[in-house]
This record gives sequence, structure tokens and C-alpha cells, in this order.
Amino acid sequence: MTSPSTTSAPGTPVAAGDRRRWFALAIVMTAAFMDLVDVTIVNIAIPSIQRDAGASFSQIQWITAGYSLAFAAGLVTGGRLGDIHGRKRIFLIGITGFTVASALCGFAANPEMLVASRILQGGMAALMVPQVLSIVHATFPAHERGKVFGLFGMIVGLGAVSGPLLGALLTEWNIFGLEWRPIFLINLPVGIAGIILGRKFISESKAPRALKLDLVGVVLVTAGLLMLLYPLTRGRELSWPTWGYAMMAGSLVVFGALIAYEKRKAAKDGSPLVELSLFKVKSFAAGIAVQTVFGITLGIFFLVWTLYMQVGLGWSALRAGLTGVPFSIAVSAAAGISVQKLVPRFGRKVLQTGAVAMAAGVLIYIWEAGRYGADIAPWQMALPLVVMGIGMGLIVAPLTDAVLSEVPQEHAGSASGLINTVQQMGTALGLGLVSVVFFGVIDEHVRPERIPAEFVDGFQNALWWVAGVLAVIFLVMFALPAKPKQHVEGGAADAAVPEKEPALT
Repeated sequence: MTSPSTTSAPGTPVAAGDRRRWFALAIVMTAAFMDLVDVTIVNIAIPSIQRDAGASFSQIQWITAGYSLAFAAGLVTGGRLGDIHGRKRIFLIGITGFTVASALCGFAANPEMLVASRILQGGMAALMVPQVLSIVHATFPAHERGKVFGLFGMIVGLGAVSGPLLGALLTEWNIFGLEWRPIFLINLPVGIAGIILGRKFISESKAPRALKLDLVGVVLVTAGLLMLLYPLTRGRELSWPTWGYAMMAGSLVVFGALIAYEKRKAAKDGSPLVELSLFKVKSFAAGIAVQTVFGITLGIFFLVWTLYMQVGLGWSALRAGLTGVPFSIAVSAAAGISVQKLVPRFGRKVLQTGAVAMAAGVLIYIWEAGRYGADIAPWQMALPLVVMGIGMGLIVAPLTDAVLSEVPQEHAGSASGLINTVQQMGTALGLGLVSVVFFGVIDEHVRPERIPAEFVDGFQNALWWVAGVLAVIFLVMFALPAKPKQHVEGGAADAAVPEKEPALT
């Protein structure tokens, strides 16, 4: 590993014998975990925010959606800025801004300030998160990346479900009478530690040739994503106006213009914002497609699940958060063994088995929700959650490895930004579909005594949609490479091809 003040040579991973790279990994993984938790932690605290801050339904929607919109809109740009100006530098700027925005959220004087702070937080996350995978790609030699991406999958699993649990505990404890505010303030010590340790242990890396920031591409990407995601997040609240459909249709025109412009930009100076040549890499293109559809599943399930438990069943935040513990453990355990033990032997069948397992867990959940109704207990949810968690763990870690495995190091930032962007787009689409598949089933003027039954029906309907999306994921996975290529354990072969070693070919 080069010293923190230097820039690593293009395409040259850090020396395998240097233990400092593992400290760097712990730092960037902690930042990724902080972002993942922040996405999920808010849902569990929504009742407390409504009660304490007096937030309206529209403001609550923007507290959650504002983060996602800013995050998705800035991810590709954040990845490219890391390629140009240095991944360590942009990571440190991002984590600093994220920490400051977290403080503003925690000390927000009114709902309007909280919404604005969440949007700022999402924008800073868009600078921080793409650098995580880029730094891993540039820091670790090819034969170690399978192990690293296995760890990353475990972090994803822990972040997805420990967020609600942590949010529940912090909200229930009502530390110093602060109600929901500690869910944001907890980021301060973590962020400060990340800034200090990141400066010391992370090596700088850039694209091997000088790139320029494509400002026109930035405008087109941002405009296209906002035109697609804004109507989805506000559609139900505004009764799905015509202009919303027009904006979503217009986003396709903007994305078409982006592709045409990026082709010209690449031919002109080789510095496009979106590196379209990446889509010629089969593993990248197929993995991006799976990532997008998988995001829809996550968007639908996690929001509906939270509403079902807290509003429909009337459970406390703590009870709802604890119910997710088996899911979290299952995701982490499955992710830990999938890349290292299973994918090298069985290839894409591991990911497809994950999709089947998730679908099986969803179907069990549908059956149990119908059988037990409002009297269902947390322990009765354990079986479907464990089965779903195993399935998710078998997908998340190998998928990340597969998408980035053949990407040249000079485009690692752009590729990482695209991975996160398409998942956010899929998640936003899933959140938009919640208005149809969940709220569309529930009577808005339902009597209080009918709320549990209505929410059980809505939950079951939404899960049928999730099962259908997982079937689509299973089919799309046939486009992934079928067999794993043996990882080279160092030596000349690894040195000869330092930038790319496909885990799935």
C-alpha cells in the first residue's frame, strides 16, 4: 500500500502483504454501512417524527424520498469526480458533508429544515458511496476481491435490517428527551472517526489518464433521473396527475439525448460522464439489469413491511425492529459464504438459487399473514424472514463481484456510480409502486377497527408483486455468465492482469 499522501499507480493494486489496506477497507465499509443504515433507519422513526415535529404526510414522504432523489441524481457524477480528482479526496469530502448534514438533521428546528437537510445528506452520500467500491477495486489485488466483496455483502445485509432495529432502540429509549433525533446524531462520532482514520489509512487513486468532468452529461443525468423519480414519489399524494406521466415519458427522451451526447463526447475527448463502453462488458450489462430489478423488490418490501407491522398490527418500533433480527442474521451468514465457497463452484446458479429462496420466503409470508391475520406473532414471522434472508444474502455479495469483476480500473468510479444509481432507480420505482400495490388495496376511509384486516390484505397483495418481480430476476440472471473462472492466487498471472479478474466469465 502506498503512503496516504501518494497516488497509486494506475491499475496497480496495493501490495498484498501490507495490512494497512484492511484498515482502509474497514473505514470505507463503515461509511457504506452508515449510508445503508441511514436509508432504513428513518422508516421506523416515522411515527415519532410525525408526533414530535408535527410533520405532515407530504413532509414525511419528502424526508424519505428527498434523500433517495438527491442520492440517485448525484451518484454517477460522484463516481466520475473520484476518477478525476482522486477517490480518497472525494470520499473524505463526502463523509465530511454527510456528517455535517446528519448534524443538521438531528438539530432540525422544523420539518422544512429536516427535509432540506435530508436532501443535502443524500447529495453528500452520492459523493461518498461510489468511492467505496472504487477504493476496494484500486486497493485490493484481483485474487482478494472475492473475499472483500463477500464482506461487502455481509455489510449490505446488516445495514438493510439493522437500520430499523437501531432506529427502534434509539427512538424507544428517547435519549435526553430527544425523541427521534439520535437516529441522525449517532452518525457524528462514526463520521468524525471515518474522517480522521481515512486521512491516515486510505491510499489515493485516480484514473490512469486525465479525465474532464462532463458538465452537459451531469445536467442530462440529473434532469432525466429527477423527471423519472419525482413523479413516482409524489404521484399518489397528487392523485397521479397527467403532468407526472408526461415527465416520466419525457425522461426517456432525456436519457436518449444523454446516450447520443455521451457517444459524441467519448469520440471527441474520451471523457464521458457515463462510460457507455462498460455496457459492452457482458457481466456488467447483465449485472446492472439484475441490480435494477432487485432494487424494485427492496423498495416495495421494506416500506410495506414496516407499515404492516407498525400501523397495521400496531406494534411498537422496538418490537418491529427486533422482528427483523433473524432476517439480518440470515443475510449476513449467506453473504459470507456465497462468494468464497459457493460461486467458485456453482457460478450464477448461486444467484438464481437466492432468487428462488427469496420468492419461497415471500410465499410462506403470504400464507402466514393470511392464516394468522392480525394475531400473528414475531416468532411466526421468523421462518419466512430467514428463508428470504438466505436468498438475499446469496444475491447481494456475488452480484456486486460479478458487475465489477471485468471493469477496467480507470472506470471503477463511473461503474460504481452506475451500480448504485440503477439500484436507487429500482428502489424509487418500487416505492412508487407501493402506492398501487399496497395503498391501492387499502380503503383510505377505513374504520379504526378494520385497519389490521385492511393492512393484512394490502401486505399480502404487495408480497404477490414482490414474488412476481423475483421471478423476473430469476429469468434475467440467465444473462449472467454461467461458470466461475478460477481466481489466481497471486503470482505472474495476477500481475499480468491487475485491473480485471472476472469472478464470473
